[in-house]
Amino acid sequence: MEWVITALQGGLASLASYLAAHVLLCLVPAFFIAGALSALVPQQSIVRFLGPNTSKWVSYPAAAGAGSLLAVCSCTIQPLFAGIYKKGAGLGPAITFLFFAPAANILALAYTGVALGADFAIARIVLALSFGIGIGMIMAALYREGDVARLADVETFAAGGGIPGRTLLFLGALVALLIAGTLKLDFLTTGLLHVEMPWSGAAAVQAGLDQLVPINEAAGAEGLSLQGLILIGLLGAIGAFAWKGLGQVDNGFNRLTPVALALTALTLAFAALGMRVTETGVLLTVTGRTFAVSALCLAIWPLARRFDGWDVQQWLWETWRFVKQIFPLLVVGVFLVGIIRVFIQPEWIRSIAGANTVLANMAGVVFGIFMYFPTLVEVPIAKMFLSLGMHPGPLIAYLMADPELSLQSILITTAIIGKLKAWTYVGLVAVFSTLAGLTYGAWVDGTSLLLLAPGVVGFVALIITSLHLIERGRKAKLRSESC
Repeated sequence: MEWVITALQGGLASLASYLAAHVLLCLVPAFFIAGALSALVPQQSIVRFLGPNTSKWVSYPAAAGAGSLLAVCSCTIQPLFAGIYKKGAGLGPAITFLFFAPAANILALAYTGVALGADFAIARIVLALSFGIGIGMIMAALYREGDVARLADVETFAAGGGIPGRTLLFLGALVALLIAGTLKLDFLTTGLLHVEMPWSGAAAVQAGLDQLVPINEAAGAEGLSLQGLILIGLLGAIGAFAWKGLGQVDNGFNRLTPVALALTALTLAFAALGMRVTETGVLLTVTGRTFAVSALCLAIWPLARRFDGWDVQQWLWETWRFVKQIFPLLVVGVFLVGIIRVFIQPEWIRSIAGANTVLANMAGVVFGIFMYFPTLVEVPIAKMFLSLGMHPGPLIAYLMADPELSLQSILITTAIIGKLKAWTYVGLVAVFSTLAGLTYGAWVDGTSLLLLAPGVVGFVALIITSLHLIERGRKAKLRSESC
């Protein structure tokens, strides 16, 4: 019975720390961006750059380029992926976007280079770019007929179907809000104003939270702060008001709509505020992030009013639809990960992944799936395991898999594109990550690039040949059916 209680505590601790620390400043703006993509961006514009019939030289680099700008994790990228997929993006470019954004965004690469060294950063960008495009092309080839059927009613892009300027400006403000809330830059994190509020019971409350949700850096458990507890309460209040305020907004604005939106803006601003419990009370720190997030929240509504009332209603309704589709799966997934994490000890991974073997690299992939960490947290965890003796090969396999695959993201991807496609994607990521670890590990161990190059080139040639044969077979089948 004791292990059941421990497992449940692990699940609740994982959920509490995740909701408090990571949902608000990254996932909430991502939902609003996804809603805007779905409601405000003309379908022809998505098809123009990311559609299945767009040149691969345009669609895949465009998907990777868009992903490189977003410092998001495997969960935060899901609503954005769902938005472009629903709007008419081809499966291949959408998968490339889904893969590349968590794995090789600019911030993740910079952080990897600083923490682990330039070799790891270069390996990560090269592997992520080739894998993201390769996996996308494989998925597009395997499921081309289904994708064509899905997009049968999508009109071919025509002149004049670009994205309006007001939409670009509005999306830019939402993306800026996401970036301002997630980037760890000095001008955003530096304290500008400190205010201490006396509260004799604050230390006791924090001590109780530390007991209830203890910090365990080795297991990735971040604990629960007093600010986090307040944010969870605010998140619950947003959900209560948004249930009708946003959930029924397609029938018209109601009195709960502005309340839900104002509460969301207030919560984001509070999340960007520094808050630390001291012996005498609570120390509040106003940072550059606080000003940036607050200013962008205030700017978004005037920008939204440039649209027709119906367009704004559709934006808010689509946002809420994504929340209902994705957020429950996220909660369940994070809770299950917390339970699983209780039973997996870091020492096990170290003992298994101390050499560059197939088993070691597969262990790195599995560890990345079940020991999910929010975006960028995988880097210090990787640094810790490197210092504990994990081989660089399995470490690269982990760095490739962790940002892409987590239990909750797999559940969400399944809901968006279906079980078969989702598990095909999972399998491809696992195989490619294992091969990447083996290749990089062999190079670290001293294997000459002249020996590794033929194997890598042969593998790439095999993929290209397979895709070519699949495409030729598809065209032959179409010709025979048309005769």
